[in-house]
Amino acid sequence: MSELVPQRIAHLRGEIERHNYQYHTLDAPLITDAEFDAMFRELQTLETQYPSLATPDSPSQRIGAAPLLSFAKVVHRSPMLPLNNAFNEEEVRAFDTRTRETLGVAEVDYSVEPKFDGLAVTLTYRDGIFVQGATRGDGEVGEDVTQNLRTIRNLPLRLDPGRLTKPIPFIEIRGEVLMFKVDFIALNREQADKGDKLFANPRNAAAGSLRQLNSRITSSRHLSFLAYGAGAVEGFILPDTHAEQLECLQKLSVPVPQQRRAVHGVDGLLAYYREIGELRHKLPYEIDGVVYKVNNIAQQSKLGYVSRAPRFALAHKFPAEEALTTVLDIEVQVGRTGALTPVARLAPVFVGGVTVTNATLHNEEELRRKDIRIGDTVSVRRAGDVIPEVARVPT
Repeated sequence: MSELVPQRIAHLRGEIERHNYQYHTLDAPLITDAEFDAMFRELQTLETQYPSLATPDSPSQRIGAAPLLSFAKVVHRSPMLPLNNAFNEEEVRAFDTRTRETLGVAEVDYSVEPKFDGLAVTLTYRDGIFVQGATRGDGEVGEDVTQNLRTIRNLPLRLDPGRLTKPIPFIEIRGEVLMFKVDFIALNREQADKGDKLFANPRNAAAGSLRQLNSRITSSRHLSFLAYGAGAVEGFILPDTHAEQLECLQKLSVPVPQQRRAVHGVDGLLAYYREIGELRHKLPYEIDGVVYKVNNIAQQSKLGYVSRAPRFALAHKFPAEEALTTVLDIEVQVGRTGALTPVARLAPVFVGGVTVTNATLHNEEELRRKDIRIGDTVSVRRAGDVIPEVARVPT
């Protein structure tokens, strides 16, 4: 083997990951798809010719592996706990009051970010290399979905050390796997063309795609990852505020939400909630609220946990987006493969930022189960903020 082969493979891997980051994280591609595909095919060819040079962090691992028989269990080093919820301004103010009183301060600085509507996961990196990923599960034990997570294009298989003198020996990165709205629309279009069942919303599509035993199916579903924090860390000291920790992760090439920031006091929390509420339908992914976290990590530790939820964080949920209207007609659409999809024609109703006149009933079984008929008053929601659906007939 020529000594140039390992050098060429290393160069191709670096370039492919760089362009993956530019395309999938920064949305700023530097080369054409054809140029990217040519590099990827060359890497696959070289790794096939020289299998001893293949490594788990190679971009070639993103195409999927042989199907699994089942998912192994993974015990989380530290629990992945759910957040307490708030549904109105009074509950947010009560949270801030409890926080200030416990800390003995007049005002608290918070880190704020959108609340993704996806599937929570934890990623484990050793010496900068992604080695394992797991779902939240019950908070203590999750499922090993490493093979499937490797297929996600914007998830780094190797952390970019940046200005670090050496890779981080061990770090858990926590976040959510989600499906962007444009990818959800494309997936359901493919499902309809094949005569397969449509997904109700992006979250269900993401969860179902990540939990496939065949990672090649996951690879075809165009999932994305966004981090919301770090878990256990060894051999490295993270910054002492949550906002700075997210900045640190971003410098390691980990995708984090752009709409994040630090704010002062409860007025800052509520102003952010209103701002994101107005932007909600313009975001590329589904959210169901915002998350508030005490920014200072030492203050987080002082606040601790209660009832299996952190005292230092709160999820402020958006109201459910449903509206009542009347079914004017029920028609059946025929897909290219002959699949039949019942569609309700509705009296126009404004919901989820748009005027809805049609809504999917998914399939005949769903139509019968909900017993929807012409003339019924029904509750309509925007499933995943994308496809309107008839949720139920109010009783």
